[in-house]
Amino acid sequence: MHAMQYEFTLPADYDMGAVRGRVARVGHLLDDWEGLGAKAYLIRERGVHGSPVNQYAPFYLWDTMAGMNSFLWGGPFQKPCGDFGRPSVRQWTGLAYEEGGAAGSPARVAVRRRQLVPDGVELAAVMGDAVREAGRLAAEDGAVLAAAVVDSSRWEVVHVSLWARDEPKADGEVFQVLHLSAPGLSALPRGRQW
Repeated sequence: MHAMQYEFTLPADYDMGAVRGRVARVGHLLDDWEGLGAKAYLIRERGVHGSPVNQYAPFYLWDTMAGMNSFLWGGPFQKPCGDFGRPSVRQWTGLAYEEGGAAGSPARVAVRRRQLVPDGVELAAVMGDAVREAGRLAAEDGAVLAAAVVDSSRWEVVHVSLWARDEPKADGEVFQVLHLSAPGLSALPRGRQW
């Protein structure tokens, strides 16, 4: 499993209805994308769920590198680049993925929590804790899915969870989920990824 996210931070007075309309028109285009586990079309609105910004920030879980590369180099990624400018694309290696008890329910919100890995710690212990946290989040009432991923260039663990409720049982930045394309969700390996 591989994860990816990019963010378009928009002006404070930007009409987020335009992003909602865009996702309503094109969100279905990845509903059958080869190699994609899931794409959550995420937004944050200034003042909603404590967000200081307006932002469009889709998050992806990829089952294959070929699917991700096809999307980035020859696929739909060019369209938002043309409309908003080319963003920095963050990529993470998968540590764990778990299906939640509300799997199959529409996801309403997503939570992203970043955690720096301090120098001098035992990496296996930190990554093991991340795997257990993904399992804990997935077991919470209302969880659709939970994933833990790591960026070893920044030594940052990121937890992402999707929720079928507006009040998630997770701490972090809260995003609204406008659409979830999940053509290969069942193909994503469950549990620890090593």
